[in-house]
Amino acid sequence: MALQGWRFFGVSATIIIYIGGVLFLSMNNIPGSHPKRPRIERFAEFPSFHSPRFPMPSRKMTIRWCRDLKYINRDLPNYTDYRADFFTALPSSDLSAALQSLPALTALASFPGSGNTWLRYLLQQATGILTGSIYKDYGLLKTGFPAENVCNSSVLLVKTHEWGSKAWQPFSKAILLVRDPEKAIIAEFNRQSGGHIGFASPDRYKRTKGKYWQQFVSNKLKGWELMNLSWARNFTGSIKVVFYDDLVHHTERELRSILEFLQFPVDEQLMRCAIMRKEGIFRRKKRLLSFDPYTEAMRAEVQARRRIVYGLLGRQDQE
Repeated sequence: MALQGWRFFGVSATIIIYIGGVLFLSMNNIPGSHPKRPRIERFAEFPSFHSPRFPMPSRKMTIRWCRDLKYINRDLPNYTDYRADFFTALPSSDLSAALQSLPALTALASFPGSGNTWLRYLLQQATGILTGSIYKDYGLLKTGFPAENVCNSSVLLVKTHEWGSKAWQPFSKAILLVRDPEKAIIAEFNRQSGGHIGFASPDRYKRTKGKYWQQFVSNKLKGWELMNLSWARNFTGSIKVVFYDDLVHHTERELRSILEFLQFPVDEQLMRCAIMRKEGIFRRKKRLLSFDPYTEAMRAEVQARRRIVYGLLGRQDQE
């Protein structure tokens, strides 16, 4: 009798454990009944890319183009045949012959943070023609600039932040977009920390007791000066200087002047549409910091270098 009682108890316990396990698994598979798995940050080349650190335009912010965008000439060979690294890899003896065989190419040169993407947006709106780039920014590629990494005359012009003899060799003409270094450096700091339309957190300015920001300003200010002086002094092709502040305050006038330089006819209907939609989604909104990120010493250095560059460009420094 005792043996039968233990057997009965063992079978009953087994059944209870089995039923409990089934119920537990069933409850655990009910949607919302378990904690959410952490979001995995995906690479930017995937359409589902999303990262709170690098905000990009959402579907609600889709660009409305005035006209369907197109290439000037789709019959050109491989659109990436004329990348910057293609030229830097050529021996100097072969470079002249290679350049002479290429159609005229116009650079849109600027220091990072100077409004290059916004001007590209405006020109695409005003012409219906795609603009290219020596880079391949996947964020821009997916949100309005499908000709990223296209570096030939199938596009209206080609974005570059580079300078020096190798940088301008592919180009016969150039538009140099210049912005006040004080604002351009902050814009680039925001881009590196928060993407094309995001912001750097106030804490980033105070990283390593402010030394990180101080070194960033020092390096970028030298780069801003070298970039603008290199193109302005040494580029041998036709060059047009456009100041960001003029583009902001006199957008239509500057666009017309740029199109005249490019020898591209103005479509009045497209121009009106471009001006109506000039803000777009790639101009970072203004944000006021509760502190001045520039020390007196930083600001003095900024003003000194700006005075040198603006003087060469024939721009009066109003600071």
